[in-house]
Amino acid sequence: MPFTVEDRHLIKVLREEKQYRYSARRFLSEFPNKNWSRHGLDHLLAKIDRFGTIRRRPGTGLTNRTVRTNDNIDQVADYLVQSQEDRPQTHRSIRQIARETSISRSSVHRIIKTGLKLKCLKKVRAQELTESNRFNRLQRSRELLKRYPVHLVDFIWFSDEKLLTIVVHNCCTFHSTE
Repeated sequence: MPFTVEDRHLIKVLREEKQYRYSARRFLSEFPNKNWSRHGLDHLLAKIDRFGTIRRRPGTGLTNRTVRTNDNIDQVADYLVQSQEDRPQTHRSIRQIARETSISRSSVHRIIKTGLKLKCLKKVRAQELTESNRFNRLQRSRELLKRYPVHLVDFIWFSDEKLLTIVVHNCCTFHSTE
């Protein structure tokens, strides 16, 4: 259980007034209702003996942000993370931005994600469906659904595969090579 501020002051005063005669065991025996752990008391007493204070030492704990500052966020935003509507294909990758701004790649990624609230996605090639492809897929999926009873329709799912072969019990086969 963590120590409250009052507990820390009490431990410090007793430890210093009694010239270090109060050990962790003695604190536990005199304050049994506090639910202090012996390890926690040992740690706090060592801190009091070594530094003479119960406060955190400067420089410990989380440090302030050093890279994700407003200037660096503006700098990354200026390097066109996104393509602008009037200028397509002008975006840059995280590695390019990191190289040009002299900010580490992970920090650039963090700036984009938390500072600019954007998601980093990679472009992936995909085939473009024509209107006739869409119409054919719709027709074939409707034909398939007609051949099954209503209670089985919930278990049927359609994938977006390039080659779609459907075999039905009465020897009708549909092929799609889109």
